[in-house]
Amino acid sequence: MSSPTVAPTARERILTTAFALFYAHGIRGVGIDRIIAESGVAKATFYKHFPAKDDLVLAYLDRVDEAWSGQLHEAAAAAGPDPAAQLVGAFDALGNACRRDGYRGCAFINAAAENPAGSRIHDRTLAHKEAVRSWLTGLADEAGAPDPSGLARTLTLLLDGGLASGALDAQPDAPVAARAAAAALVTGATAR
Repeated sequence: MSSPTVAPTARERILTTAFALFYAHGIRGVGIDRIIAESGVAKATFYKHFPAKDDLVLAYLDRVDEAWSGQLHEAAAAAGPDPAAQLVGAFDALGNACRRDGYRGCAFINAAAENPAGSRIHDRTLAHKEAVRSWLTGLADEAGAPDPSGLARTLTLLLDGGLASGALDAQPDAPVAARAAAAALVTGATAR
């Protein structure tokens, strides 16, 4: 006996619709009316859940953060228990991200490009990038890097470059090249 299918809530339908549209067309390229129409909710229902478009954008970025951070952590964990191997293994997430149909680069970089510094959306992008850098700093410290913060900063720049390259030139070797560069950086920084 199969369990009954639960219909998504109105909030979930709005967020799922916004996720697809924002990523495909840009945050500022998609209006509220289109999200309401495509999610099949009433305008009052939309505004009950998201009083302003920025509230929806922040919820979208939270969902992107959960997905991307999860992919990074899973890729790192798959590399085994060694922190240096995990630093390099995290780059395996790039391969999956860049090969997705409709891939348009890093949703956070895209959002930051569309919103002014100091806005809630721009600040949310910075918080995501800082969380990734902080996690990598912890791994670099565990791996014995003499400058864990510097190594993490370099690795996040490399991750962002790999994400951008996957969207700009769509060359399938970008994730492989980024991983190889990460391996060289980690080896150089953790050699004893």
